Amino acid sequence: MDWCSSPVADSCVEAAWECLIQGGNPSTDTLRGIVGESWHRCLDGRVDPETACAPPPLQEGRLFDLRAQNGHLMRASVPFIHQTREFLSQTGTILLLADSDGTILEYAGDERIIEPASEIRLVPGCAWNELSSGTNAIGTALELQQPVQIHGCEHFCAGIKRWTCSATVIRDPLDGTVLGVLDVSGRAQTYNRHSLAFIVSMAGRIEGSLGKFAVERRLRLMARCWAYCSGRADGVIIVDDRGRLVRANPQARVAFARLGISGALESAFPIPDIARIAAGSMPPQEARWLRLARIEIVSEGSEILGFMLIAPAVVPRAALQSDSPPAAASLPTAAFSRIIGTSPVLRATIQKARQLARASVPVLLVGESGVGKELFAQGIHEASERADGPFIALNCGGMPRDLLTSELFGYADGAFTGARKSGMTGKIEAANHGTLFLDEIGEMPLDIQPYLLRVLEEGEIYRLGENTARKVDFRLVAATNHNLRADVTDGRFRMDLYYRLAVTNVSIPPLRERKDDLEALIEHWLRIFRERYGVVDAVFDDAAHARLLNYAWPGNVRELRNAIECAVLMARDGAITVNELPPEVRANASFMGVLPASSSAGAELARQEEVRSLEMVEAEAIKTAIQQSEGNLTLAAAQLGIAKSTLYLKMSKYALTRDPVVARRSIR
Repeated sequence: MDWCSSPVADSCVEAAWECLIQGGNPSTDTLRGIVGESWHRCLDGRVDPETACAPPPLQEGRLFDLRAQNGHLMRASVPFIHQTREFLSQTGTILLLADSDGTILEYAGDERIIEPASEIRLVPGCAWNELSSGTNAIGTALELQQPVQIHGCEHFCAGIKRWTCSATVIRDPLDGTVLGVLDVSGRAQTYNRHSLAFIVSMAGRIEGSLGKFAVERRLRLMARCWAYCSGRADGVIIVDDRGRLVRANPQARVAFARLGISGALESAFPIPDIARIAAGSMPPQEARWLRLARIEIVSEGSEILGFMLIAPAVVPRAALQSDSPPAAASLPTAAFSRIIGTSPVLRATIQKARQLARASVPVLLVGESGVGKELFAQGIHEASERADGPFIALNCGGMPRDLLTSELFGYADGAFTGARKSGMTGKIEAANHGTLFLDEIGEMPLDIQPYLLRVLEEGEIYRLGENTARKVDFRLVAATNHNLRADVTDGRFRMDLYYRLAVTNVSIPPLRERKDDLEALIEHWLRIFRERYGVVDAVFDDAAHARLLNYAWPGNVRELRNAIECAVLMARDGAITVNELPPEVRANASFMGVLPASSSAGAELARQEEVRSLEMVEAEAIKTAIQQSEGNLTLAAAQLGIAKSTLYLKMSKYALTRDPVVARRSIR
């Protein structure tokens, strides 16, 4: 295959070109096959051979939208492009990224070649497919979907014949579709046959990043919505952001067959226009079943991860006989449905959150790490009047000050070195008409807090580098595991912002205060991970189940979920024993016994024994924490999720010592 050119005498190629445009049939001895075929495509497409440059560039707004539409490609490619800036700085060449239509999205390279490249419009926003710019590496690589090198007079358009270029396509690692083109271009004297190998190697690295990001997005998509899918009577299909099937629950095949999917479920996918259909900007063209299904967007912050297609368990006959979808009112609301448990303390907390959701005032969620504060924030959003708007989440913890500022407020074009061209929309602006969830609000730097307070009070923001205010209307839900009152006293959090945030607050109980929910949570996560990893017969034996019920769970629901996921992965022959549990759970001995309570005396004895057993479990948990922290009571108290003063009282109650060696012998 003649992908790579060798500088044939320009006069021979030029003569072949002149022969062709004058209606002749040039000799194939002096012309590579891919070049001759491309020239004929250009003639058939009525490309003017005297063209001096590419068509005019897109307007800045259109280019911004195009980059956003190609967000995955940009995210994977731009870091590699910028890494080559210094490498190319003295080569007289530039590196270009184009979309699947040949429109340039980004470039970097030798600054000296930027001006000559601008003269032929080899710049972002300009189209370089064959029908707009004749034979060139970008357009011809797209036509052939393979690596191509075009040199000098091999270009079809006269104004571009002083250039040399090498390009290859970038493919989606999941389905092989062409996402874009990577190209290196320069004046003809910079020709190097190794340029093509360089560009093919870089495209491979970009495709590797695309694959990594795709897998990571699919995992986040599953984590976001699989809890909603599991155990429902409705048929639920999860598709990614390009409408490709990711997973379906067991009810999906039958439920969607009732709506009209014939044959294998997989035959209905992908759905390329799923995003536009979900947004309501495009009706389903052919698939009638899509009009009968409910489509829910699954997002994380401003990023759309994918979609859930939901077929109701019962579809009225009238709906099946018409083109109208089932009435939305007949479908169950998802608000707070992802929070598992029925204990009185949890029901009371959900009820309070549901009641507060009706008003549009800020809500402060207070709770230990791992209790599910983001699930409560999503529930408040879904139960509010803003449910149709975006839900934007941002974790303020562990983020550098400058990065947090730009993430919150966004920035204008050229606001700082390294800023994205055309600027960036911040999370506050992205949450307009919806809900902004700020997790770990107590970690927000003091000097940023006044700006957030002003946004809350004035309803407007300024992007970094801009002097014009932008109006915003959003509902703030913040969360913390800190004692913000204490932080205010210690000067670590602004008092005025605290009182603005804590207009209303919801205290989310830790798992140890809702032990009644443990059974349901264990079953819930066990069912999810069995289906996720295909271990359909995995089940806890009695000893392992007792350990799960008796453990203190200082990491709350998150720790329980991780423990069950690990246990399912380690299960052998379907049985999950104590040996498959994490060490800290495994070390927690079970003291719970089964006592007859057929008489009132027996019932009283059972209650007393249960109290004694719970005390022994608590003592064992404290002993284990002291051992694991090697006698450091501050760490032990943090692991147990109790105050250090409370730990001292309980150590005195159970005659425990801070010496981990003595602690091992104290309860035997």
